[in-house]
Amino acid sequence: MVVPTSPGGVTDTAARAVAPQLAEALGQPIVVDNRAGAGGILGTDTVAKAAPDGYTLLAVFDSFVSNPHVFRSAPYDVVQDFAPVSLMILGPQLFVVHPTLGIRTFGEFLPLAKSRRAPLNYATAGVDATLVHYKGGGPALNDLLGGHVEAMIASAGLVLPHVKTGRLTALAVTSKSRSALVPGVPAVSEFFPQFEAQSWVGVLAPARTPRAVIQRLNAEVIKVLAAPEQKERFTGLGYEIVGSTPEQFGAWIRNETAKWGKLIRERGITAE
Repeated sequence: MVVPTSPGGVTDTAARAVAPQLAEALGQPIVVDNRAGAGGILGTDTVAKAAPDGYTLLAVFDSFVSNPHVFRSAPYDVVQDFAPVSLMILGPQLFVVHPTLGIRTFGEFLPLAKSRRAPLNYATAGVDATLVHYKGGGPALNDLLGGHVEAMIASAGLVLPHVKTGRLTALAVTSKSRSALVPGVPAVSEFFPQFEAQSWVGVLAPARTPRAVIQRLNAEVIKVLAAPEQKERFTGLGYEIVGSTPEQFGAWIRNETAKWGKLIRERGITAE
């Protein structure tokens, strides 16, 4: 199971959470293989080119659908080159900053970011900032906690423990409305209407993997996710368990890539 990011992020955490039980159900050992690089493109392309026999899987994060629009050199198509297995988990993201910025609300952040002479070490629409790329959420979080970067949007499960201890300050949540995970923290949509961005993890196989294999993998993934310990684990991280069908996950990918592709083209966003 290829994870195209460094260890420590939500994709890696989710993959390692389901791998042991999935291996037992399938009667095959599963190795979680972190292949970070090029914003996730390196590991993702490895699976796109793998034999479609069910023995190579890909665990992906929400950036899977936006990467080909941002990195124009991505050598694969997220719809044509992969066979969806299941959307596993879904949850909000948090916009967090290092406490040394001295702000407590999103309303304070916007004028600060626009007025500072030295750009913030982050990138977001309408703000003068320096984008710093990482090979995964884990390394990015470490640098944020260390004060080397000042702001980040990350999955709630990744940053929530540090918000609770005061090492990070949560300014906004990216779900459509406010979340019970962070009482009192506003949604970004209160400042930018209709804004919504969910954090999610799913499993795919190479395109042309036999349907019977996909159905078997899907059935076993759903069984693993239904275990009480998995619900407790992911709920604690701020995620709801989905466990979709391959068809539902395929529709999700098509909708998400259309949504973010349109936005990226309209804004002229590129990482190259």
